[in-house]
Amino acid sequence: MKLRNLLLIALTIAAADPLFAQSGQPLFPQMPGMVSYTYRASFAKDVAATLDTLQQLGIKDMEFSNLFGKTAAELRKLLDERDMQCSSFGVSYDEALNKTMQVGENAKTLGAKFVRVAWIPHVGPFTLELADKTIADFNTIGATLKDEFGVSFCYHNHGYEFEKYKRGTLMDYIIQKSDPNYVNFELDLLWAFFPGGDPAKLLRKYPTRFKLMHMKDLRKGVEGNLSGGTPVTNDVALGTGQLNIPEILKAAKKSAIEHYYIEDESPSYATQVPQTIAYLKSLTY
Repeated sequence: MKLRNLLLIALTIAAADPLFAQSGQPLFPQMPGMVSYTYRASFAKDVAATLDTLQQLGIKDMEFSNLFGKTAAELRKLLDERDMQCSSFGVSYDEALNKTMQVGENAKTLGAKFVRVAWIPHVGPFTLELADKTIADFNTIGATLKDEFGVSFCYHNHGYEFEKYKRGTLMDYIIQKSDPNYVNFELDLLWAFFPGGDPAKLLRKYPTRFKLMHMKDLRKGVEGNLSGGTPVTNDVALGTGQLNIPEILKAAKKSAIEHYYIEDESPSYATQVPQTIAYLKSLTY
């Protein structure tokens, strides 16, 4: 009777949670995308050759936050020739707010489904007043991009938004108060963990708001803060740092994440990126 009950419990769990039933299966079977910032020095010298390098690694999905001297049409041509795509286009806060139509046109030309902003200009601690202005601006930007170009707007967290506010943080406040029809988010794992946040918990708390992800890890022993900055050498290959990558990816699989990008800001990216790809392929449920 006890064995029969245990089997029934196991079957119930498996039915309720498909991840349980996939024991031993690959956790991350797909090839991740790449953030152009990882290869920024190489792209600055030769865009075509850098795309060739990425193609040889098996990368097909790109997030560009710089056109590297090309027009959007020229960059799109280089991508098309290599059977690659740009799914997300990153711009500055100022460009998104004051050059929204141009940004939308470039995103559409690139074939990007998302426009992303990764930094809110500020001096000193991030404040509630700044958060309120940010929410209003993001709603305006997001409405124009969606209504005029069919492109979704995302904000990429950078650490300083995790200032405490009431029972949560100002990051919670921005997510909760922004219009979900027009504003979504890109979860940067390092910049959620560094200020004391929990990336997996954020994904579970807001399962429909995060559409994109920057996969990166923080060197062991490094202590975080709310500055939004740390030496680039603190970026390490996935699985060698402090973050619980498997837990995060399991939460992501149940969320609305559509595109996963490797971002490695360190000068050791050429050796660390292959390590990261190999690590992701090694993960199982």
